[in-house]
Amino acid sequence: MRRVTGSLLAALVLGAVLAAAITMGSAHAGARSAKKTTLTVWVGWSARELRVFKSVVADYAKQHRDLNIKVVGSINDTKITNAIRSGNAPDVVSSFTSGMVGVFCGKGAWIDLKPFLSKDHVDLSQFPKTSLYYTQFKGKRCALPLLADSYGLYYNKTLFKKAGISRPPRTFSELTADAKKLTQRDSSGKIKVIGYDPYWGFYSGNFADMTNYAPLFGAQYYDGKGKAALASRFAWSKLLRWQKNLMDWYGYSNVVRFNAGAGDEFSASNAFEVGKVAMMMDGEWRVAFIKAEHPNLNYGTAPMPVDDAHKNLYGAGSVNGTIIGLPKGGHNVDQAWELVRWLTTNDHALAKFSNGIRNVPSTRSSGRSKELKPDPRFATFVRIFNNPHSATAPITAAGAAPGTLIGRFTVKWQAGKVKNLHKGLVTVDKQVDKVNAQAGGGVP
Repeated sequence: MRRVTGSLLAALVLGAVLAAAITMGSAHAGARSAKKTTLTVWVGWSARELRVFKSVVADYAKQHRDLNIKVVGSINDTKITNAIRSGNAPDVVSSFTSGMVGVFCGKGAWIDLKPFLSKDHVDLSQFPKTSLYYTQFKGKRCALPLLADSYGLYYNKTLFKKAGISRPPRTFSELTADAKKLTQRDSSGKIKVIGYDPYWGFYSGNFADMTNYAPLFGAQYYDGKGKAALASRFAWSKLLRWQKNLMDWYGYSNVVRFNAGAGDEFSASNAFEVGKVAMMMDGEWRVAFIKAEHPNLNYGTAPMPVDDAHKNLYGAGSVNGTIIGLPKGGHNVDQAWELVRWLTTNDHALAKFSNGIRNVPSTRSSGRSKELKPDPRFATFVRIFNNPHSATAPITAAGAAPGTLIGRFTVKWQAGKVKNLHKGLVTVDKQVDKVNAQAGGGVP
């Protein structure tokens, strides 16, 4: 047997040691690469809609095996704000309240996306003008739109036929006449079926701040100097008087009693879905709820009626949408941004999400995607969203505060507790100007 010299033996031993070291190093490297980064995403959706969103995120996760994406639903603005203040923010946040953008951007609670948008050459022209407006404040873009909402009229075709009405109303005078024809009462005067519920705050279509009605009357919230102008713009008093007149025809207490007995808005007992409301203003998402809960309901959709003096506005409506961004103090910012960019600009993601929850696609190309499932009742809301006269509520540094003040006034008004409408609106204007000034100014 050939003997191995000392130097050769030493070399062999050294080689074995090096080989072992390399093998161990590779094993450690493999372990490191197998470790995933966890992204936490907070959203407002729940139940069926949350499951759809998770399925969209799952498509992204399949392409990014290095990520573990945790989606948390039923999140509201208070939870988001508290998490940011406590320094325990998630990686990605989403809000249904586009009106809060002035707070999120103005206070730096959501970080400025401009560096990310510039780095990745994201073309903002792919987003319609209105959604670009409600995702920024004073030029600081801290959010992007993630699907959008537009409001239109839902009407029960069976009840229409029974009342002898051939088409949905196009003006508010027609709406009033049709509502009276469609209303059914029992022998005591109790409302069994309401033609149109004018109560501010009833379901999603009637927010107490009148936001959804403003575009239908051509109403402006502020003057050219950024001061509240509800008292000086005839559209607001005209809108409020229309609402109050219809409320008085029903009887305020009768409407309150009817609403108290109505099913929960986001349930299968929704009053429109079970035939107790003949016409209703609501968002496009109701199409998906009806399909899931009452697929045999004979209904149609149309733009909301408009002020008789502004018939040219027909086809427009109130527009807003879900916003998404990166909170201050969040972790894994680069990976979080990549997810946000994909969710808001990828046609497949937007079309799949839109098909699932029936919100309006928020980019021009996704609105034309062949992946979108055709539905003429849903298409109504896509047209409303893209109508040049459609509008959203002004974005201010005070966030939802101006709308809250207006809402409190309208609740008193409809209950008959406001004796002089003009003086009441003057007071509201002063209150709105005050909260805006305290927050840093009016409309930029």
